Amino acid sequence: MAMQNYKPGKAAFLFIFITVALDMIALGVMIPVLPKLIVSFEGGDYGSASRIVGYFGIAWAFMQFIFQPVLGSLSDRFGRRPVVLLSNIGLGLDYVVMALAPTLGWLFLGRLISGAASASFSTASAYIADITPADKRAARFGMLGGAFGLGFVLGPAIGGYLGQIDLRLPFWAAAGLSLINACYGFFVLPESLAPENRTKRVVWKTAHVIGSLRFLGREPALALLSAAIFLSYLAHDSLPSIFVLYTSFRYHWDARTTGEVLALVGLAQTIVAAGLVRQSVKKFGELPTAMFGLACGVAGFIAYALAPTGTVFIAALPLVALWGLAGPAFQALATRLAGVSEQGTVQGAIASLRGISGMIGPIAYTQILSWEIAGGRNPGGSYGLAALLLALSLVFTLAVGRANIAARDAA
Repeated sequence: MAMQNYKPGKAAFLFIFITVALDMIALGVMIPVLPKLIVSFEGGDYGSASRIVGYFGIAWAFMQFIFQPVLGSLSDRFGRRPVVLLSNIGLGLDYVVMALAPTLGWLFLGRLISGAASASFSTASAYIADITPADKRAARFGMLGGAFGLGFVLGPAIGGYLGQIDLRLPFWAAAGLSLINACYGFFVLPESLAPENRTKRVVWKTAHVIGSLRFLGREPALALLSAAIFLSYLAHDSLPSIFVLYTSFRYHWDARTTGEVLALVGLAQTIVAAGLVRQSVKKFGELPTAMFGLACGVAGFIAYALAPTGTVFIAALPLVALWGLAGPAFQALATRLAGVSEQGTVQGAIASLRGISGMIGPIAYTQILSWEIAGGRNPGGSYGLAALLLALSLVFTLAVGRANIAARDAA
């Protein structure tokens, strides 16, 4: 393929930033409408739809769990660019399947395909590690988080608006965005991994899920960091799993309101990721930044669980947004614990943790919400559980610092 350019720089980062932003807009377009489409298949039964949304989440996560380590190792062998391009093409075709889905079974098949094809996020992180010095990676990961936030500003707002017209229209929009992204990447996205830094062959012992988990456990600091990241992922699964159903049931928000609030969430995340991560890491370091972000997340989820009105719920958004400080700091710490030719492997392995959490979180959160709705109870238990998980993540993050100190003392 053309556009072979291995020089790090702002232009290469801009290319991957735009690629991720377009991916996230496509994903965000569907968020306000996918649960509502499932509700329509279930004849308006929110309790039944809550359980099915959980199964959809598990299916997507299972495919991530299986395929992300493989794709990470493939990107270490063949480069980041072909993995990103094939991912975009696969997602575009998948959204067409979901747009045309005549039954719940076809919609479920679409989620399976999207889980297998969604490789560009972890590969994008490896791309950033390729082109950025170690001491600047947290800031770049923060900017990449800004691309995620930008996608969630525009995507849900577009999806909410289109969903008011037709619940299937956002899927067509997502398909168009993904295929446009593939064309963009083909013509302008440069490769980031030079041939001399690639593995000589696919390292299959770390390309499958068991091998990738062993890779993460090869030293104490990386194992503890992986545990902290996993718990943070597990807490995060509460947001896509029940946000729409929770706010629709408790605060009676329609698709447009949900889309607007999700856009507000994305805007807050963008401000944190693009505007605060670099300054925080520069002044306080990666580990303290991660710990502060986790503490804000704990407070935010407690507020979500207890908020009696939609206004109070919205008022807690800044706290959950500040939790976004932790993600880039985590990613920067992980890249320091992997070699130049292992960045795709470590990102794929970490993505497999997201797959594991995705198989546990959606079913847990949706079943809790379904149980609360069926019993006439006040919902909020799912977000209380998310707060507890982030508190445990904070404990493991503190242990990472102690492990690093012990390793330095031993050296």
